[in-house]
Amino acid sequence: MPYRFITTLTVALLLTTTFLFGQKSDYSILTISDSLKENANAVVRLNQTDIMIASQRSMNIKTKRVVTVLNDNGFQAVEAYEYYNKSSSIESISAIVYDGFGKEIKKIKKGDFRDVSAVSGSTLFSENRYIYLDYTPTQYPITVVFESETETSNTAFIPQWMPLNDYAVSIEKSIVNINYPSNLGFKYKEFNFSNFNIKKTRETATGLSFEATRIVAQKEETAGPSVSYLFPRVMMGLELFHLEGVDGNAKSWIEFGKWYNEKILTGTTDLPEETKAKIKALVGAETDPIKKAQIIYKYVQEKSRYVNISVGIGGWKPMLASDVDRLGYGDCKALSNYTKALLKAVDVSSYNVILYGNPRKRDIEADFVSMQGNHMILAVPNKNSYIFLECTSQVDPFGYQGTFTDDRNVLIVKPEGGEIVHTKIYEDLDNLQTSKGTYSIAENGDFSGKIGIVSEGSQYNQKFHNDKLSPTEMEAFYKDYWSTINNLKIKKITFKNDTDKVSFTENAEITAVNYGNVSANKMMFALNAFNPLTQNVKRIRNRKNPLEIQRGSVDIDEIEIALPVNFSIEFLPANFEITGKFGEYKTEIIKKDNSNIIYKRKFFLKKGLYTNKEYDEFRLFMEQISRNDNAKIILTKS
Repeated sequence: MPYRFITTLTVALLLTTTFLFGQKSDYSILTISDSLKENANAVVRLNQTDIMIASQRSMNIKTKRVVTVLNDNGFQAVEAYEYYNKSSSIESISAIVYDGFGKEIKKIKKGDFRDVSAVSGSTLFSENRYIYLDYTPTQYPITVVFESETETSNTAFIPQWMPLNDYAVSIEKSIVNINYPSNLGFKYKEFNFSNFNIKKTRETATGLSFEATRIVAQKEETAGPSVSYLFPRVMMGLELFHLEGVDGNAKSWIEFGKWYNEKILTGTTDLPEETKAKIKALVGAETDPIKKAQIIYKYVQEKSRYVNISVGIGGWKPMLASDVDRLGYGDCKALSNYTKALLKAVDVSSYNVILYGNPRKRDIEADFVSMQGNHMILAVPNKNSYIFLECTSQVDPFGYQGTFTDDRNVLIVKPEGGEIVHTKIYEDLDNLQTSKGTYSIAENGDFSGKIGIVSEGSQYNQKFHNDKLSPTEMEAFYKDYWSTINNLKIKKITFKNDTDKVSFTENAEITAVNYGNVSANKMMFALNAFNPLTQNVKRIRNRKNPLEIQRGSVDIDEIEIALPVNFSIEFLPANFEITGKFGEYKTEIIKKDNSNIIYKRKFFLKKGLYTNKEYDEFRLFMEQISRNDNAKIILTKS
C-alpha cells in the first residue's frame, strides 16, 4: 500500500532520535515533503547520471541514485544493478543503506554485490553478466544510496533519460549531464515534458543537461497508454558511433541499415555443407518461396529452443548460425539469423527486423535514426509486403504475430539500407471469437451444457496455448474463464489448432449444480452463461491520462437453452442494443416454444485512443453491457 502519514508521536520520536544521533538530515524521511510521500511507495531523492563520451569508441557513465523506500512495494525502485560483458566493464559499484532517521545501517562494497550470469543454462552467453544489490530490508522506511561507474566501447546505445519510469514513485530531483565531442553528430529528442517540472539547464556544442524536480507519484489508471507515451523522457544518440568493435553511421536509416548489414551481420549466416544439403532435401522440389519458408520455419521450431536475452544485453551481433545449428538454441537475434541462413540455403530472401517486442505496442521512432529496439524477428518478402516470422516461438503459426510484435513501426535491415515499415495490423473485425452451444437446466437448477468456441486474430493468441496446459492448469483456467458458473465441473474438453487458418477451437462439455436459483415455486438464472462480461471498469475521479483500447475485437454467441420441464416463463429479458464511439452491443432472445429459447449476442469493441474526458462514457458503456449480460430469466413452476 502507498505510504500513510506517520503519527505526531512518531514524528517526535524521529526528531528526538535524529538529534541524539546527529545524523545527516538529508537522508531522514522528515526532510521529504508530504506531497511527494502521497500515493508513493518510494521517493527518489536524487538520480544523477553523468555520461562522458570521450570518443567514438569510449563512453563512461556515472550514476548516483538515492532512493527512500517507504514500504515493501517500493524496493524495486532502488534499481541497484549493472550489466557488463566483453564490451562493457563495471569500474566501481557500491551502496549504503540508511534507516528512516538517516542513520547508516550497512555499507555494501562491490564484492558484496551478487554477480550472476544474465542468461542461465547457456555457455555461449556466459560473458553477459550483471551484478545487483542482494539486500533484504528488515524494516521500513530505509534510504539506499547507490553509486556506480561503467565503461563501454559501445556508443551506439546511449541510455535514454527517463526521470520517472514507474507508478507510485515520486521524484525530488533527477539530473542528466552528457558531454561529447562536437564532431560525432550528437542528437536528442524530448518526449512528454508537458505538466512536469523539467528544464534544460545546459546546451552547448559539446554538452547537454536536463533537470527534473518535485514530480509527484503518479497513479496507474485503467487502460492507460504505456509509460513511454505518458512520462517524460529524452532519447539521445550519435550519428558516428561504435558497436561490437565496428565504427558505425546513423545519419539516415538507409546508411544505418547498410552499415548494420555489412559490418554486424556479415559472416554470421555461414552453415555446414551437410546442413545445407539436409535443408535442400527437406524442401525437395518445392519452388514457391513462401512454401519453402513454411517448411524451414517448422524445421527451426522443432529443432531449436529460445534463450531469453533482450537485444543489447546479449550484444547486438547475432551468434553464428553454425553455432545455433550445432547447439540447438539461441536468443532472438540468433534464431532469426539462423532461420535467415537456412532460407538463404534454398534461395529464399529474408531480412533481419529490429523492433520493440511487447504486448504494449511501441514504435521505432522513425524520425530519430539510432540504435533502438529490444527484439529481433525476420521478414520474408511477399509481393509488395512482408511476412514476419517470430523465430523464438516453437508454437506460433507461420507468419502469425500475435500481440508481441503486431501493429508497430519496425526497422528492416536490407543490404541496400534500412527501411521503416509497419507490421501486420489485426483489424478489429478479424479479432473474432465465435461461440455456439447449448445448455439445459434441470428442475432443481442443475446445469448441463456443450459449447464450441472458435478464436481468430489476436483472440487466437489468448487461447492457442491451452492445448499445452496440464490437467490441473486446464481446470484452473476454465474455472476462472467460466467463473460465473458456480460449482463447475468439466466433463470433457478437446482442442483443434488449425495453424494454416490461424484458428483455435475449444469444444467443452460442462456441468454445474444449482446454476438456477430455486426459491419456492420460482427459478432464476442468467441467460448468458458462457460469455458474460465480468470485467469491472474502475471509477476514476479526475482521470488525468487518455484511455487506450489497444486492440479491438468481436464476440458472436448463439446459445440454445432448454428450460426445465414443468416450468413456464414469467419474465424474459428484452432485446437490447447499444451503439457508440466505443463499439456496438446487441442481444436477441428468440422464444422457439415454451421449453426452448435461443440467446444471440454480438459485442464489438473498437480500437482507439480516447481523451481522459471520455473515460466515464466508456465506463458507462461497459457497465450497460455487463448489466445486460447478467440479465436473468424468471420461471414459475406450473
